[in-house]
Amino acid sequence: MYRNFFKRVFDFILSLMALIILAPVFLVLIILGWINMKGNPFFTQERPGKDEKIFKLIKFRSMSEEKDKDGNYLPDDVRLNSYGKKLRSTSLDELPELINILIGDMAIVGPRPLLVQYLPLYNEEQRHRHDVRPGLTGLAQVNGRNSISWKEKFEYDIKYVKNITLLGDIKIILKTVKNVLSHEGITGEGSSTVEYFNGHN
Repeated sequence: MYRNFFKRVFDFILSLMALIILAPVFLVLIILGWINMKGNPFFTQERPGKDEKIFKLIKFRSMSEEKDKDGNYLPDDVRLNSYGKKLRSTSLDELPELINILIGDMAIVGPRPLLVQYLPLYNEEQRHRHDVRPGLTGLAQVNGRNSISWKEKFEYDIKYVKNITLLGDIKIILKTVKNVLSHEGITGEGSSTVEYFNGHN
């Protein structure tokens, strides 16, 4: 009952309350983002959701749009400026995903929405991560986030999909708050951004 009905009600109410309460924070981040990113403070990207249906993920932009003389984007570690690093270290770049949750693209808790180009690379077991709505946070995020391997992430994702409960979601939310405050697992070791999944790593 929780998985099929109350979870969506729970997500809608909490995301709506959070958007109302955090409205002043949103306004400040929009202004700061416009200044520090020299333009649009939002970043949108297509991601696969429940049943692999594609939706547009909304985040605060953490990397600039700087390009070289040939019009190619500069390396990620160059475009990830000090403002962007602060956004990521506090997970404030994720706040606009509350809009995705409100309209039903995402859930508060679930497997993180990954890149569309990963879809052909999943094995049959890994594809089951799309049996549910992707989440703002998830079991993998509270057990290492970007500091664990892709194999471990998918194992946590599938474990969550098979065992969705209200108590489990509450525990993940509380642990997420703890991890965000302690800045745990923001990026992979030796990388300013997340390592790409190639189907084997």
